[in-house]
Amino acid sequence: MLFDLTGKTALITGSSRGIGRACAEEMARLGARVVISSRKADACDAVAAELNDEGLEAAAIPCNVGYKDQLEDLVERTRSTFGRIDILVCNAAVNPVYGPMAEVADEAFDRVMNTNVRSTFWLANMVLPEMAERKDGAVIVLSSIAGMTGNAKIGVYGISKAAEAQLVRNLAVEWGKHNIRVNAIAPGLIKTDFARALWDDAERKARVEALTPLGRIGMPRDVGGLAAFLASPAAAFISGQTLVVDGGLTIADAL
Repeated sequence: MLFDLTGKTALITGSSRGIGRACAEEMARLGARVVISSRKADACDAVAAELNDEGLEAAAIPCNVGYKDQLEDLVERTRSTFGRIDILVCNAAVNPVYGPMAEVADEAFDRVMNTNVRSTFWLANMVLPEMAERKDGAVIVLSSIAGMTGNAKIGVYGISKAAEAQLVRNLAVEWGKHNIRVNAIAPGLIKTDFARALWDDAERKARVEALTPLGRIGMPRDVGGLAAFLASPAAAFISGQTLVVDGGLTIADAL
């Protein structure tokens, strides 16, 4: 059963909406027990309740990933609820600035790097030793094509996403001997609230669609399906990679 997550527990940050929620939904439908986590408890509760109503297994554990003590609590509560963590999806991220990097305040730069990179570093190191004991585990980090190309509007965010992709490569090398796979997903423009400033601009959206071979922007499920694949036995020999989900935008002929 290559596409089966029965008996696995998936901890997914930023999963009350958008890409994170799609990851949780697709993994739960493959049999995983999922932890819905984001800053707002009511949002987590609502998503977990919907999944449980579908006959799936989900628990809500709120957490602000910017705080190490809250991450430690998230990991501990996940273990006390489901007994173990088999799959970790680091999806929660921030992008408080939109414009040239020269206009980015120090506080905003620190917030992006701390939330997007340091929290992923912290959380991975909290969970990986447990996976190593069982000689099995999958870690998935949500990067972005913004970390692979230059960008005049979200440059600092792109720096953080490039750093995450390198973090994935390093972790894959360090933990591969324990049969742990670590991969990144780099989405293009996806129709989420997080990216609303990009796709809600009709002119920008039309320009992206025109340049994209598949002729559309992405939907959260386009990413959720790949995350579920990477967590499954079907991806048992994939590690240290950054898989691009952008409809072909980054390879398109713009001439």
